[in-house]
Amino acid sequence: MRPLKLIVPVISLAALAFFFPTSAQQDLPFVSEAQFQEWLDNLNNWGRWGAGDEIGTLNLITPQKRKEAAGLVQSGVTVSLARNLDDVESIDNPCPVEWEMANASPSGASDRITFRCIHGPGVTHIDGYGHRFFDGKMWNGIEMEQTVTMEEGATVNAVLNMKDGIVTRGVLYDIPRSKGVDFLPGGYRVTVADLEAWEELSGVKVGPGDAMLFRWGRWVKREIDGPFNTWDEAAGLDNNVIPWLRERDVAIIGWETPGYTPRLEGDLPTLALHDFALTMLGIPLIDRADLDALANMAASQNRWEFMLTIAPLPIPNGTGSPVNPIAVF
Repeated sequence: MRPLKLIVPVISLAALAFFFPTSAQQDLPFVSEAQFQEWLDNLNNWGRWGAGDEIGTLNLITPQKRKEAAGLVQSGVTVSLARNLDDVESIDNPCPVEWEMANASPSGASDRITFRCIHGPGVTHIDGYGHRFFDGKMWNGIEMEQTVTMEEGATVNAVLNMKDGIVTRGVLYDIPRSKGVDFLPGGYRVTVADLEAWEELSGVKVGPGDAMLFRWGRWVKREIDGPFNTWDEAAGLDNNVIPWLRERDVAIIGWETPGYTPRLEGDLPTLALHDFALTMLGIPLIDRADLDALANMAASQNRWEFMLTIAPLPIPNGTGSPVNPIAVF
């Protein structure tokens, strides 16, 4: 059944502090180091698809799953989930791309672009499994010491394994919309209860083989407040969401920032969930996505699910790739 038109009044910025006071989540327990270690040992997907697997949860995106995703296309409208490339250095883009014209003449023109930091905060990109490790081990328990080197890059778990592209069902979790605000405040930890409240409102939920697109309003905040350091101020998924991601068998996660900040004393590192999802669960991550246009289109159509396509560049031995994910409604 198609959900009723989702209309949520937007609360003024002046009222934001009232609805999200700094101490609002002070009683929300942190995941302890002991609990996190228990998850590392017992909640991972290592070996699930064989000892030699290099595509992780992309195994969940079967031909049938792709056909079902294609069946979601109704209007044929497309929306990009990528942020425009930025060659201007700023507090939230300390490693900008380098772009320049190579030539321009009456017979034609060309340009050149350099990505100095594929995993940088100014580039929408997909993380391959050769990007992050736990105790020297990458996805599927592979030791990185001999498989990821400065000389050769990632000879195992490279982004080249995604060359054939990714096509699946995408599901948007627009948490600011569910709370009637423009954006969530820095440090806000989005819980399972928050995610499932959105599911109740929108009438859709992420399932096996799906891409979960999580929005907290990073780019709206930037438009209103100007550039800010997302390593100091950002909302994000609470670490207690980790078992939920495993239970739902999420295949891909896309988000605007990789973790909530600031982190209070006693909490895990900023990239705890990011690294667990990528390295232990085998979930490829779309970092630094711009989900505002997607949110607006979804709201206009009252549809929070769509076909999603992602085409990483075929970079041999690469640890990641710039991407332009496309949602098709």
